[in-house]
Amino acid sequence: MTYFLTIINFFIMTNSSVIFDFKNDSDMTQWQVVNDDVMGGVSKSTFYLNQSGHGVFEGNVSLENNGGFAMVMYAFDQKDIRNYSKAIIKLKGDGKKYQFRIKTNSGDYYSYITQFDTTGDWQVIEIELTDLYPSFRGRILDKPNYPKIKAEQIAFLISNKKEEQFKLELDSIELK
Repeated sequence: MTYFLTIINFFIMTNSSVIFDFKNDSDMTQWQVVNDDVMGGVSKSTFYLNQSGHGVFEGNVSLENNGGFAMVMYAFDQKDIRNYSKAIIKLKGDGKKYQFRIKTNSGDYYSYITQFDTTGDWQVIEIELTDLYPSFRGRILDKPNYPKIKAEQIAFLISNKKEEQFKLELDSIELK
């Protein structure tokens, strides 16, 4: 009986779903950059694979013309995520604050978000999915936190209300 419970615990603890694992041959076609130029701003950013096979989101955030953000998002086939409680992101930041965003449906006007700090070193960021709160254009909505039922899009956004250059390097994103 103990052996059986150990096996069950192993499978429960290793239960994960990879959203994206960056490698030199990764298909990047579903990743899309959205800058504040959609609202008249002039921030610029790019997203690409570097020689190490990591996704690199970098650019310059400008406050000109009421701008102030840059975002990269990834759309994927809808996933049932009821069996997962955390997003686990392996990344290397630049010491700046970023947002992690998730959408239940890619067509929703709002996202569920949280902020995280980077250190300049490789880190593993763990985000409790139920801590993600609904937001639209920087405003918290009067809705419940992320329902943790399904997901169809994730994004990373920088918007620290200042002009700055940034660089966020991504290794993997998974749910546990």
